[in-house]
Amino acid sequence: MVGTLATRGWLRFGHDPVLSDWVAAALPAARAALRDPAHAHWHDCEGTWFVGVDALPNDEAGRVGRGPALSGAAFEAAEALFGRLPLHRAQVSVTRPGYPKPRRGESEAGFRYRSRRDAAHVDGLKPRGETRRRHLDEPHAWILGIPLTEADRDAAPLVVWEGSHRILGDALRDALTGYPAETLDEVDVTDAYQAARQVVFDSCARVELPARPGEAILLHRHLLHGVAPWQAGAGADPDGRMVAYFRPILPAGVEAWAESA
Repeated sequence: MVGTLATRGWLRFGHDPVLSDWVAAALPAARAALRDPAHAHWHDCEGTWFVGVDALPNDEAGRVGRGPALSGAAFEAAEALFGRLPLHRAQVSVTRPGYPKPRRGESEAGFRYRSRRDAAHVDGLKPRGETRRRHLDEPHAWILGIPLTEADRDAAPLVVWEGSHRILGDALRDALTGYPAETLDEVDVTDAYQAARQVVFDSCARVELPARPGEAILLHRHLLHGVAPWQAGAGADPDGRMVAYFRPILPAGVEAWAESA
């Protein structure tokens, strides 16, 4: 398992009854979050994407309400590889028919990239200011996607570029080398990131990873990934394709994030 994640950058886990129990407890809260007026600002892309950052009201063990703590093979694998970490409130990402439409304030070039390149990105590299320069603001340990609703394979599935974590990890590690550990989150990695991303597009296989409730997908933190367009005729739950994403933060910060892991 460790070797597979190190080689491909992702692991898919088949149906797990333990995870299914967690999904059953979390889904009502996820649906409520989708309709909560306090989360209205997360409805974007002309109604085709609910971004849903921190929208699931889980505790640090992943427990939602009186439901079970997050468990199952996928979560246990993440903990075995990277240690036990407190969980943040999960993102509830919901895509709907017609995705993608332009985001509020998105440039034409940005929308073309979203449409043609699946909005491919590395989590935690946040653009800042008017120039949109990239810095590592959120050093995640790992990324775990847990589908909450049924959806067809062509209903805007997760997309990964297999092996891209090695290219991007090396490039970003080099870009951060030589700076004091306490200032690494201030280092502009834009040029290194964009150059490595183009190498990935030219050399790594693009893989679509549709999944159903009870299944899960674990991603390496350096892996380039995104969301495919919703294909005409694809069906899903009335609320859309709904996925909970956990990305716990590494206590040791950016220096630990840059390690190959």
